Amino acid sequence: MKAVILMGSGSDMDYARKIAEKLGYFGIESVLRVASAHKTPEKALRILEEYENEDVVFVTVAGRSNALSGFADANTSKPVIASPPVSDKFAGMDLLSSVNMPSGVAPMLVIYAENAALAVAKIFSLKNEEVKKKVMEYQKAKKEEVYRADERAKSL
Repeated sequence: MKAVILMGSGSDMDYARKIAEKLGYFGIESVLRVASAHKTPEKALRILEEYENEDVVFVTVAGRSNALSGFADANTSKPVIASPPVSDKFAGMDLLSSVNMPSGVAPMLVIYAENAALAVAKIFSLKNEEVKKKVMEYQKAKKEEVYRADERAKSL
């Protein structure tokens, strides 16, 4: 049970590390890799092939055109979660490249590092009770945050 966080370039490292950190909470191992669908497609293919016989979920982290997510999904039987860093630079339009895919190519778009880690955990929770417990604990804690915020708001 492993998440392979595949970045399009080294500039995605900080965002990818945030995903890896959140995965640690769920007890899920992660591996950080770098390959570009545009500049090094052969390297990207080798990385995908390397994990084809393992229980993995790929999380692709690439901004701008995000060809990496569709490329990865088209070349693996494993789940691919596209989690591009959100950029104000393009007014959100860069996210369209993550969802407008040709037939037969279906990476899931999940923005924000914490949510990408949660999506990976939910996939693994289908077969792993410990991960399922962690997901449920996480969801309970998030609900409790809302209740505490409501109590603080009432007292203002």
